[in-house]
Amino acid sequence: MAGTGAAFERALIEEAARKSALVWVRGPDGPARALWHVWHEGAVLVVGGPGEQPLDGLGLADGGAATVSCRSKDNGGRLVVWPARVSELAPGGAGWAAAVAELAARRLNAADAGPEALAARWGRDCRVLRLEPAGAPSQAPGRMPADGGAAPPLPSPATTRPAHGG
Repeated sequence: MAGTGAAFERALIEEAARKSALVWVRGPDGPARALWHVWHEGAVLVVGGPGEQPLDGLGLADGGAATVSCRSKDNGGRLVVWPARVSELAPGGAGWAAAVAELAARRLNAADAGPEALAARWGRDCRVLRLEPAGAPSQAPGRMPADGGAAPPLPSPATTRPAHGG
């Protein structure tokens, strides 16, 4: 992303990610999944694993690619879709403490006794991923697809209650 357009695109990505509680992340495997996140130091951070949101089935790997979609805070519609480079933060490695502190501050209803216990569990059982913008958005205001992008629902054992005649 270079030039004035690139600065606007970067600002749009950052603003959309900061204002939205969820982003939709699509890895090389499976459909996109809604994930809670934080925006920190130029990237979306997510945590997943036992006791947290599931990241399995997305194929997100260190050094790999993902696509991130952000919605508009105003109307809930898709606002920007951008390519991301995935980095897995290693416990104790560069950026780990700052990333975990940001995530822990926004983690709602954690069963852990405090931020230190939460960080220890995440380091032991979970993955913390950094999704950094890696190019120009594929969709943004003025560059949205003509179709709505809706997909059929995934197979599920869930059903609706049958209607009772009478």
